[in-house]
This record gives sequence, C-alpha cells and structure tokens, in this order.
Amino acid sequence: MKLSEIAHELGVSVTGGDVEITSVTYDSRKVVPGSLFCCLVGLVSDGHTFAGQAVDKGACALIVERALPVDVPQLIVHDGRKAMALAAACFYGHPEREMTMLGVTGTNGKTSTTYMVKSIAEHVGKKVGLIGTIQNMIGDEVIETGHTTPESADLFALLRRMADEGVDLVVMEVSSHALAQDRVYGIRYHIALFTNLTQDHLDYHKTFENYLSAKKQLFSQCDVAIINHDDPYAERIMDGLSCPIYTIGIHTPASYNASNIDIRTFGVRFHLRTPRGECSVSLHISGLFSIYNAMGAAAMMQQADFSLKDIVAGLEGLSGVAGRLQSVDTGEHPFSVYVDYAHTPDALENVLTTVHAFAKARVLVLFGCGGDRDRAKRPLMGEIGGRHADYVIVTSDNPRSEDPEAIVRTIEDGVKKSGTPYTVIVNRKEAIEHALSLLEPDDILVIAGKGHENYQEINGVKYHFDDKEIVEELLRQ
Repeated sequence: MKLSEIAHELGVSVTGGDVEITSVTYDSRKVVPGSLFCCLVGLVSDGHTFAGQAVDKGACALIVERALPVDVPQLIVHDGRKAMALAAACFYGHPEREMTMLGVTGTNGKTSTTYMVKSIAEHVGKKVGLIGTIQNMIGDEVIETGHTTPESADLFALLRRMADEGVDLVVMEVSSHALAQDRVYGIRYHIALFTNLTQDHLDYHKTFENYLSAKKQLFSQCDVAIINHDDPYAERIMDGLSCPIYTIGIHTPASYNASNIDIRTFGVRFHLRTPRGECSVSLHISGLFSIYNAMGAAAMMQQADFSLKDIVAGLEGLSGVAGRLQSVDTGEHPFSVYVDYAHTPDALENVLTTVHAFAKARVLVLFGCGGDRDRAKRPLMGEIGGRHADYVIVTSDNPRSEDPEAIVRTIEDGVKKSGTPYTVIVNRKEAIEHALSLLEPDDILVIAGKGHENYQEINGVKYHFDDKEIVEELLRQ
C-alpha cells in the first residue's frame, strides 16, 4: 500500500515523497524494511526518540506529532494514537467492516459475557473471533494475548486475520485503557454492552470521573447500546446517547428482566423476559452476577437477530469460564475450593456473597492486590474480605515493582476494621498451603485475584504460578 493512501485516510499530506508500506507498527523492535513507524507519546516514553532507531532498521516512513530530522517521508498529525488506528485500519483494508462487531465494557463481567456470546453464536454454526483478558481466539484456535484490548496496530492485524479466516462475528472486551488510548478508534460496533462500574484502575485514570468517561466513549461508536440499568451509573452512561438503547435489570424496570431467581452451588436458574418473548434459563455458572452477564449476552445476541431458542441453548451449553468461580478438583477431601479472578472490591464482594448463598459451613478467602495499580482499593478489599468471609488469609498477588510486604499491610488495615480473624502470609504458595490446612468438612475456600493467570510478576519477571495447579499439587501431597 502506498503511503499516500494512508495520508488520504488521515486527511494529511505526505512530507518527503510517496513510498510503499509493508507494515504498520509502534514498536521499534518489530520494524521491518518498509514499515510505517508510529511515534506515540506515552506516559513513560516518547516514540519520537526511537524514530532514528526505527529508520535504521528499515522503517520507510513515520507518523509523527512533530517533524523530525530524519530522511524518510513523514505524516505530521495532531494525535498519534488516533492516526495509528486509522492508518492500521486503512492498511489492513478495514476488516472490522466485514464482520459483526460486538463490544463489552465495564469493570466486571466482561470476560464471562464474551464467552457466553461466543457460545451462543457457535451454537448456530457461526465462526467467532474473541478478544479478551484470558486469550484471543479464532474459532477454536487460541492466540496469545498481552492486553485485554490490543494496541490498534495489533488489533487491526488480528481483525484482518479473523476476516480472512472466515470469522462471522467478533466479540471483544473493550477496556477503559483501550478507550482512553484510542486503541479501538475508528471501529463502529454493531452492538455495545455496559456491564457495571466500580472502583478500579484509578492508578491510570486518576479520578473516577475520568474512568466513567472512558467507558462511555464506547457508546459513541456503536449502533445499539445495551446498558445494565441496575448499575448506579447507568443513567450517566445513557445520557446523551444518540443510538437506540436497551436495558437489562433485576431490580429496576428494563427491556430485559430476570425474575424467579434460584442460585445453586453449580449454577443458577431464572426466568428471562425480553422484548421478543420469555423463557427459562439454567446456567452452569453460579452467582447473581452470572445472571447479569447472561442477560447482557442475551440482549446483544437478540439485537443481532439470534432467536431466543438459540440464545438459551447457547447459554445453557457453556459449562464455565476459566478462573471465574472455577471449582478445583479436591478429590475425596470433604471441602471445596474455588479460584476466581476477582481483583476489585465489587468483584470480591460478589463472589463471596455468591459462595455464602450455598455454603454449608465456613467461607475462607485468600487474596492479595497487584502492585503498581490502584492503591486506594487495597484497604477496601481487605474490609470486604473480612465482612463477607469467616476467615481471611492476606497474601501477595502480582507485586510487580512494589514491596509485597507494604502491599499486604495496606490490605491488613482494611481487614482489621471488620474484626474477622485473619493471618498474613506473603508467600502465595505458603499461604495456599496454610489455607488448605485450616479447612474442615463442608468449608469453602475462595482463592481470589488471579483466576486464569498462570504467572506471578515480581520485579519485572513473570514466574509460572497457577492457583489451581498449586491447590491440586498440595492436595496430592
């Protein structure tokens, strides 16, 4: 593709002549001869400083926010991130226009909802592209993922691959970081869903208002909006939207409503009322939050013209999602262990409330908080853990560059407020071993925070660590 074609898409002129482009990238390590290198201004580094290195490796043109003294053509733009998204979309031939695009945003529930959508679509033989926290998928093929939502250059490359491999429908988690950083800029979603909004990522967004604004951005890029009307911020999200809006709810009037709810150990049953009929649904995933996720998935798919019969069959055909209230095989031991990705105050409260609904004896919870992330939520999670569990084990999560001892101390401050007995064991494996040693018949242990993750990040190094594997190993011993 000629640079001039990309310049036309961006509405700018080429400075320095036209050239043939072979790839679009923002990472100087991925530059190949013929690359269009995008100089992004980030929180830590400025891509303009790597322009010379990129040119030395073969970059034949640059997207810049200021002219640089290098001897290659440049596209001078006002916003490098928006420009990179448009350039990538153009270079890859706008693959997003060839598939049905569904986006899910919110603090919690994004992953489970996308897997529910995938199950529904596959039930009727559609090929699905999934982009999210656990992994990216093209049909049954798993593709490694770094961010919940990839950078735009990587995202459009992935979408091109999906379109070329016959994907009919793409369902993707759209994170607040992705929206704030214009990673999905230029994509028009057929349907977008808002799950909920609770405190998270304030290390990046700084204020809750910024966090809310980032989430709301998705709904300026969609044809139909689905909103969780029970969420306190629903009205703020809906205010000013120009697209058709459908709502889901249990406690408030909504377009999609769940009633006659029966929460069980290994699933839930409920009656679903929709604008196009009513039905009963039996999920194999427990918890009230699972009903909200299922309603969101059902609403999206009904608005995508899937029948209610197929929606129910797809929901009921999903056995579970990795790391989401996932039961661990405890063999003949008379207690239960669950791993869950809950790493926000709201998510931790949801999972513990769910478990208490079917617990026959004590509920124990083990968790930590990630380093280099929102510090304000640590004591909140400590207090919630103490308020909703009978015993708390505070441990390390992904400390990253922070001192894990300092992290657990701030969590401990919150646990103390609850008055619930607790212990602090920083080493996560030792903490799990101790927690298992405390379990009595019919007790339930919830290991929260990491869920599907199979690593622990300490001082910039990722070490293999899987909560589920550790439990199974210790129980075998």
